[in-house]
Amino acid sequence: MISKNQIKLITGLHQKKQRFANQLFFAEGIKVIQELLLSNFELEYLFTTQNDFETVEFSKRISITEQELKKISALSTPNTCLALFKIPAENTIIDSDLILALDDIRDPGNLGTILRLCDWFGIQQIICSKETVDIYNPKVVQATMGSIARVNVNYVDLKSFITNTKLPVFGTFMNGENIYQSVLPQNGIIIMGNEANGISAEIEKTVTSRLTIPRFGKLQKTESLNVATATAIVLSEFKRNS
Repeated sequence: MISKNQIKLITGLHQKKQRFANQLFFAEGIKVIQELLLSNFELEYLFTTQNDFETVEFSKRISITEQELKKISALSTPNTCLALFKIPAENTIIDSDLILALDDIRDPGNLGTILRLCDWFGIQQIICSKETVDIYNPKVVQATMGSIARVNVNYVDLKSFITNTKLPVFGTFMNGENIYQSVLPQNGIIIMGNEANGISAEIEKTVTSRLTIPRFGKLQKTESLNVATATAIVLSEFKRNS
């Protein structure tokens, strides 16, 4: 049975301030939780409405009702389980190969999808500006579908990091070089910008190669691509050319 203090703790973790004060985050759903249990993330408690997760230590597995799960869930339609995990210390930045840099990505769904894309394309390192949404936001964790366990994510002063790197720096713009006609290296930093405003003026100054994904539509009316969609195309092209 879940206690009132546990309910208060978990509902508080919907907020970034409380996640970092308690150094805890939560994940929901069998698929995501199983992925995290197989990773280096340390489980605090598992709450489930089913008789499952038998390999989890008994003292950490708590049976709850569907009504109790609704009280703590961040989903409009709760799954059958929710797990609390400890927030680990950030790993050392992998300053080689291809690095994806995110400049002020605000939408949790976009960030979660981008993590999945990096996992798919074998990008080991993401660096995020301080303004980018927290990866332990419940909606981000849900959208990663477990990829959060396999991609190294660090929050940094983006301008300082890029300025001090020796890697080539690529950014996506409307007026860049056609990505399909570009020679793309195996090493470098790829910057993806904010959903509404793109790459900020400050970060734009650090870009050494401007790329664009050309529009093929006859009317040429579409103003831009969703940032996660654009990321998929860019990573695919870099990997195809590697």
